[in-house]
Amino acid sequence: MHIGILQAGHAPRELEPETGDYAEQCQELLSGQGFTFSTFNVVDDAFPDSADAAEGWLITGSRHGAYDPLPWIARLEALIREIVAAQKPLVGICFGHQIIAQALGGKVEKYARGWAVGRHGYTLLGEAIALNAWHQDQITALPEGAEVVGSSPFCRYAALQYGPRIFSLQPHPEYGPRMLRGLIELRGPNVVPADLLQVAEESLDAPTDAPFVAAHMGAVLRGEART
Repeated sequence: MHIGILQAGHAPRELEPETGDYAEQCQELLSGQGFTFSTFNVVDDAFPDSADAAEGWLITGSRHGAYDPLPWIARLEALIREIVAAQKPLVGICFGHQIIAQALGGKVEKYARGWAVGRHGYTLLGEAIALNAWHQDQITALPEGAEVVGSSPFCRYAALQYGPRIFSLQPHPEYGPRMLRGLIELRGPNVVPADLLQVAEESLDAPTDAPFVAAHMGAVLRGEART
């Protein structure tokens, strides 16, 4: 099955030799499930011709806000609606989670309680899990048809399912310790409160439940997910 990755941002250049770009991290997360991949750098205005360019789709994270008035974001929202209309499977991570909700009628804002950084606990699909997070924005109003399947005390709408073909989540199952450490060092200072960065750094080597999430993402993309 061929998956199109809509890359909405880039990893810091200093990290790419070790971590790969966002699309490569997502490919690694989904490895071993029989997928092939193409990457479209939508953040650089490189879009597929149509929703039929792949059998399923994944939207990565981004430094940008879903609400930023950028032409490529508006174009991505239109593509999301085309993918949904074509009944193609769709998965979104962090920014991808937010932009899917916004494109379908939800609302995304900077969260009043600030940043989530590092390892956080969630309830997802009825299971208690831990995943890495890096975000300030959150979905604050759900679009019609969205079912909340994941949450935490800090993030009410941490994961959403829209029927069997669309799944999105706020945390980053694709982020390993090296990626998160790099973000702490390169993008955290003077942006994220220092105490949050310290707590995040202390939890870098703790295990996460990324394989559990990757399995569900794969099931959604293959059309095998239960709702």
